[in-house]
Amino acid sequence: MAYREKEIEKLYYSIGEVAEQFNVAPSLIRFWETEFDILQPKKNRKGNRQFTKEDIDQIRVIYHLVKEKGFTLSGAKEMLKQDAMAIKDKMEMIDSLKTIRKFLLEVKERLQ
Repeated sequence: MAYREKEIEKLYYSIGEVAEQFNVAPSLIRFWETEFDILQPKKNRKGNRQFTKEDIDQIRVIYHLVKEKGFTLSGAKEMLKQDAMAIKDKMEMIDSLKTIRKFLLEVKERLQ
C-alpha cells in the first residue's frame, strides 16, 4: 500500500479568506455575524475573527439562502429556525449534483 501524505488543513481562516471564498466583501460577513445567531466566530487577542470549517459551513448556508435563493434576512432567519438541517442536506445534494454534472460534461468533451 502506497503512502499518501495527508493534506494539511487550516484550523482557522481570516475574514478576508472567507470573504474571498464567497466573493463578497468582508463587511458583509461582519454584518451577517450581527444578524444571524448561528454565526459566532472566535476572536483572537487583537479582536481578529477566526473562522473554523463549521463557521464557513454556516456562512455557506446563509449565502445560499440570501444570495442564491433570494431570501430576505428575516426570511433566511425564519428558514434557519424552522429546519436548518434540511437546508444543509439540500445544499449538500445540490453540490453533489453539480460535481456529477461537471464530471459528465468532462466525459462528454473527451468522447467528442
